[in-house]
Amino acid sequence: MHSPLPLYAPDQLRALEARGIASCGGDAFVLMARAGLAAWQCVLKHWPRARRILVVCGPGNNGGDGYVLARHALASGLTVQVLRLDAHMPGTPLARQAHDAFIAEGGQVASFDAEFGGADLLVDAVFGIGLSRAPDDEVSALIDAMNRHPAPVLALDVPSGIDARSGHAPGLAVVADRTLQFIARHRGLRTGVALDHAGDLQLASLDLPATVFDGIAPAAVALRADALPGFFPLRARDSHKGRNGHVLCIGGDHGSGGAILLAAEAALRSGAGLLSVATRATHVPALLARRPEAMVHAVDDAEQLVPLLARAGVVAIGPGLGQGEWGRSLLDLVLANDAPRVVDADALNLLASSAQGLRQCDVATPHPGEAARLLGVTTGEVQRDRFAAAQALQARLGCAVVLKGAGTIIASADRAPAVICAGNPGMAVGGMGDVLTGCIAALLAQGMAAGDAASAGALLHAVAGDAAARDDGERGLLPSDLSPWLRRLANPMRR
Repeated sequence: MHSPLPLYAPDQLRALEARGIASCGGDAFVLMARAGLAAWQCVLKHWPRARRILVVCGPGNNGGDGYVLARHALASGLTVQVLRLDAHMPGTPLARQAHDAFIAEGGQVASFDAEFGGADLLVDAVFGIGLSRAPDDEVSALIDAMNRHPAPVLALDVPSGIDARSGHAPGLAVVADRTLQFIARHRGLRTGVALDHAGDLQLASLDLPATVFDGIAPAAVALRADALPGFFPLRARDSHKGRNGHVLCIGGDHGSGGAILLAAEAALRSGAGLLSVATRATHVPALLARRPEAMVHAVDDAEQLVPLLARAGVVAIGPGLGQGEWGRSLLDLVLANDAPRVVDADALNLLASSAQGLRQCDVATPHPGEAARLLGVTTGEVQRDRFAAAQALQARLGCAVVLKGAGTIIASADRAPAVICAGNPGMAVGGMGDVLTGCIAALLAQGMAAGDAASAGALLHAVAGDAAARDDGERGLLPSDLSPWLRRLANPMRR
């Protein structure tokens, strides 16, 4: 069982760096020397057969780290080429010190002019955590040349062109095979576009004492598969169905019966003790045939929903709900009810047209398009800063929010945002969100608080997707393929 990994924003990393320098007696070059050595050790570990190394250095301290690495490689007898733009002469005292030490060892620095020579490994030391704007034309040409080169790429701290705060790439960005982060993990590398650029992530703590982190709370936490058992303790031996909660899934307008079936099945496989479904009459036979454990009810109007709501402990609404009068009338009744709710899909689209919010005990699960409608912005704006969007949604709705996508983000009022570090591109298929809705609703019904249910449900869903894709691949993965894995993964402590 593992704890969540703390993640930090650039301003926090600068504060940590300043404390780290103080712990080194105030000599900032000691820290740079450690970073460059850690980068060299990373090269030796992951590319031991590399004999020609090309290091691309920028003007700041990230470039200084590159010069230190280059000096170690040169001293080891490797062929080392250091390139930079003419405009990227070392611009900080530390970068100049690292550059001069490399030159003193016999190193040479060349100017970049459109192409790279042969190399077994490229090192990206152009920009660090400070970049938040699109690279200019010269830098873009440099990045493009790196991306076209056949050799693998090691990025130091952050792939150049990626915003370490948000994970957005405002312009062209380096596509790295591995990124070596210094001091602490960057939150921006765990979500969005950054996932296609950072490659494998590694941390070099630079031997700093734990006290440098005192009083600096993480900007986010990363939840990996190994955190899953912490959410699922063994059940009491005298457990019964009533103790495990009663979920009511509402949705499945004409032509959308599959969506509510997927949510219902996921709720059962995630441990709900009782499961009711309110849907159109035409879907009842198919639902009962597929999942006889569900109590399926034909609901043609809001009045028929009233007794079902009275018995439910948790309500999941949205999968296949539609945005017509039927769906709107059911949502209005649910919003007036006291039971905790998971609100998804068309229920969110209906909410977007009003100023109504939800409650702290509820969970909303928008994808970027639904998030954009709720916030009154474009999908592109949501994706440019997924952390800010998730937190804005939480403020707008007043509940725990699961902003779906690559690097799903959970925002709740009482804790730092969580990022799900699991899942795969095969899960980008219709119906996956319905499964997630059922997972979260089941965990709410079993007594989890909204933030915990959102985090555990999103992690369970993502890890199940990875397990389902492991044998047969990502392409062609279906939401229903997750069902048997939900049960297995929700019982990690079974004996």
